[in-house]
Amino acid sequence: MSKKNQMLLNITLVMVSWLSIPFLGSRTIKRYFPAAILSIVLCSLDLQIGKRRKWWTFYNNPHSSLKNELPFLFGPMFAMAFLTLKWSYGNFKKFMLLNAIGGVIFTFPVTQFFTKLKLYKLVKINHLQFFLYFYYKAFFLYGFQYLFEKYKINKM
Repeated sequence: MSKKNQMLLNITLVMVSWLSIPFLGSRTIKRYFPAAILSIVLCSLDLQIGKRRKWWTFYNNPHSSLKNELPFLFGPMFAMAFLTLKWSYGNFKKFMLLNAIGGVIFTFPVTQFFTKLKLYKLVKINHLQFFLYFYYKAFFLYGFQYLFEKYKINKM
């Protein structure tokens, strides 16, 4: 994939994701914003580990997080945190199922598609490990939101 096409794809990923967020409503955004930020922080920390261990590689600018991983974090990952919390918070099984479905979709067909486009490829990690790399964060996301709401309610 050319650098120009990659930049267009990155902008599209972020813009489409961010355009979907206002449809959630201001109350939802306000309620789940801290947990969505936590998911980005956790992913940012994990990115450093994944890059250092060479779990994946990007074809263009392999050492640039700004052009490679960050559009995925601040685009689809951020929006998915809001969506999964809005659609399933309060029902842990449903929340985990939605996160599993999202993880499977991103890990298998989306990753294979982006590998064919020559955007990135998995190197020292297989698809199942890549799925678990995303999925474990769902426990933290739900737990953080639970504690956040419990503290917020007890404070009032």
